[in-house]
Amino acid sequence: MLVLSRKKGETIMIGDQIEVKVISVEGDQVKLGIIAPKTVKVHRSEVFEAIQKQNKEALAISVDALKQFKL
Repeated sequence: MLVLSRKKGETIMIGDQIEVKVISVEGDQVKLGIIAPKTVKVHRSEVFEAIQKQNKEALAISVDALKQFKL
């Protein structure tokens, strides 16, 4: 893991298309601004994990449940 120190208003670049800027620091909370192409999905980790969980649950639908649908 790369660890960088940045102050309010400073940025880091990821590749040449993604910019992460420190917007504010208040106590133990840091607000970040992210500029990225629309094709790059940006999620908080808890949201990303929930999406992954829902995707796995959707794949776990039983064959019997699918047989209830008539074409």
